[in-house]
Amino acid sequence: MAVGKVDKWKLKKWYNVSAPKLFKEMSIGELPANSDAAMANRTIIVDLFSLTSNPAHMYTNVKLKVYESSGEAAKTKLVRVEQLYSYIRSLSRRHKTLSELVIPLTTKDNVKMVVKLIAVANARITTSRKDGIRKEAGELLKSYFEHNNSDEIVNSVIEKKLQNEISSKLSHITQISKVEIKKLEIPDGI
Repeated sequence: MAVGKVDKWKLKKWYNVSAPKLFKEMSIGELPANSDAAMANRTIIVDLFSLTSNPAHMYTNVKLKVYESSGEAAKTKLVRVEQLYSYIRSLSRRHKTLSELVIPLTTKDNVKMVVKLIAVANARITTSRKDGIRKEAGELLKSYFEHNNSDEIVNSVIEKKLQNEISSKLSHITQISKVEIKKLEIPDGI
């Protein structure tokens, strides 16, 4: 006698995934899983435009990680905010200089983050000026992170307030056309 096969998809249930409090816990979509334990630590990459409906966020992705699932609901926390590679690549042009900085920082509320920053100068500049840009940008980031909590920092990065502030304070070194935070990583999530 033949034993019928059980379709594994029929055994799965669908979990409604919600965004973190930072994005008003709106529904992102649904994911299938066999159990609550199978949903744990799943990552989802979503474009920021779909969360905020702001056209300025078209080139930004956020990575969310499921930390709690019960019943048919799954809650996420923010793990990374990053610019699309195509957008970062578009900043690199002839007769411009890119200065990059990678710096681990801790916020006022003891959340560890890693910031990957790019400053674009309008002309070719010397190595000493590039070093000055990196050094001063690092000091500005350290003081900003020491005086603000994680939610304020993520909001200012998303709304580009922090980038504009850094750009204006670096203008005495050389003419800066743009400062972008290429990636903001939050290993433990918020």
